[in-house]
Amino acid sequence: MTTHTTGSFTFADWQEKVIAEAGGSGDGGDDGASAGSGPKLASAVVTNHFTGGIEATGTSCVYTIVYAAKEPGSAGSFTGHELVSGTLDGRAGSFVLAEHGTFDDKGTVRCVFEVVPGSATGELAGLRGTGGFTAVHGEPSVAYAFDYGLD
Repeated sequence: MTTHTTGSFTFADWQEKVIAEAGGSGDGGDDGASAGSGPKLASAVVTNHFTGGIEATGTSCVYTIVYAAKEPGSAGSFTGHELVSGTLDGRAGSFVLAEHGTFDDKGTVRCVFEVVPGSATGELAGLRGTGGFTAVHGEPSVAYAFDYGLD
């Protein structure tokens, strides 16, 4: 049986660092949005607060971000993992989400995520599921949808 749940999250903190740029070795800066004409690789440590079906304060997330070469409509992609500790529809525990997404030159982010098999604990042991979100630049919170089951 699959359960569908929804909610929203907000970014509590975003710490980003440039790792490398085409033609350079990385400037150590923290503003990925200022990409030059070539691709750039960055990492970000992010803290989110979830409400709704997932209730979790202060998740821990790490992203690897690729800022693409400047092409109309394109900006880049990212992958990452997020440790979520809290409740899922009232069941307490923790789990890890593997996340993958893209973002465009207007700052709209599209992400899909999946529970990492074997990562769930507590009342969420055996959790499996997939979901996603679309974040629009400047919006204060991001709506998510999550379909899951428990073994």
